[in-house]
Formats: sequence, structure tokens, C-alpha cells
Amino acid sequence: MTMETVQADSSALGGPPLFDTMSTMRAMRRLKPDAVPDETVEQLIQAAVWGPSGGNMQCYEYVVVTDRQVMARLAPLWKRCVDAYLATTGKYAPAGMDEAAYGRMVAAIEHQRDHFADTPVLIVPCYRFPEPRLDEEGLAASARALGPEGTQHMMETQTRFQALAEGSCVYPGVQNLLLAARGLGLAANITIWHLMLEREWKRELGIPEDMATFAAVPVGWPAGNFGPVRRRPVADVIHRDRW
Repeated sequence: MTMETVQADSSALGGPPLFDTMSTMRAMRRLKPDAVPDETVEQLIQAAVWGPSGGNMQCYEYVVVTDRQVMARLAPLWKRCVDAYLATTGKYAPAGMDEAAYGRMVAAIEHQRDHFADTPVLIVPCYRFPEPRLDEEGLAASARALGPEGTQHMMETQTRFQALAEGSCVYPGVQNLLLAARGLGLAANITIWHLMLEREWKRELGIPEDMATFAAVPVGWPAGNFGPVRRRPVADVIHRDRW
């Protein structure tokens, strides 16, 4: 099975200007070393804060790194994570992806790895999910609502549910940040490779042990050009009314 992709064309949808932003929001890994003004960085975080948060709890925090000395200390950690990724999951092109296109992507990943110390801004979204308030009456009511099978399934998938609950409170804000970066002419891409060495990253950045990190987003002025993304055709991914 091949993975056919099409070049995004927002004009075909006749949508608002935001559609143009989304349709040209490539993962940009080649960054100029030029500094990004503090007020521009704050605009990115403001966009992230505008994102929805489960229960409107807003338990997110954002570590923003611009100090070159700190970035230089993070560079070896980044290299180890990227090398581990390229040796495993990233070793081969996804099924159906053009080898030449995948080679260009890997080259960009390696470029970012080798020049990470020159990254102008690194943003690390964090979240501390509050402990749930549970009581016997509430648990009994939940069990009645779900039924025996549903309750058993919920117990078996609690770890996954918790991870998705936390992610749903963070990643909408991260997407807002990426959209804002594109709108401001900045290059950015979301990564989670740092999670392979999360303890070391948290120690280096002074992040509390009970605070979870969800991404590492390098940001800077693009060394390349924005352009239409290539994605699977919409008709191939829609299942109407049922699978």
C-alpha cells in the first residue's frame, strides 16, 4: 500500500486566511542563528495560552530557553536523542514515502542536530495534572454509568487515558504556538525526542520532578522557504458515519 500525498491548496477550499497559514506550515528545521525579540517570543506563548485546556485548569508552564550557554549544554542531550531516533524509528522511510523526500527530511534533522547550539529559541511546554478527587460515591456512580464491561476497560486503560488527558491539555496550545510562529514568519517544529532523556533535560533546565514535559519546540527565523505541505488526500481519510 502506498501513501499518496497531495500538495495543499487552501484556495480550493475558499477558506479564511488561517487556511493559508496551515497549508504552508511545514516543519522547518533549518534556522538562522539570529535572535528572536522577546516580545515576539511572548506572542508565541500568548497564542499557546489561548489554547483550550481540559476543565479550564490551565496547569501549563512554558520553559523558554534563549541563553546560548544553556543551549550549548542542551546540545549534547539533543544529539543523543536524535541519534537514538535515527538509529531506530527514523532509520527507514515510512511505507510509501519517496526515498529522496525522506533523505531530505533526514538531512534537515541532521542539520538541526549539528547546529542545535545556535538555536535562537527553545520552548518546552510542561504540565502538572492535578490529582483527581475521588470518593466512593462518585466511583460507584461512574461504575453504574459505564457498566461492568466499560468499568473494566476503563481500569485497564487508565494509564493511556491519563496520558491522553494530559496531552489534550497541552497540545492544542502547542499547535497555536506553531500557527503563530508561521504567521509571524518564524520557523518551528514540534519534537518529543527529548523524552528519551527527559530526566536529564529536566535536571539541566531545573524543571520540578513532578512536572511533565510534552515537547521541545526549536524556533527561529527560517533559513529556507515556507511552502505547501504534502498530505494524504482528504477523501482517503474520511469515514462517514462509520468506519
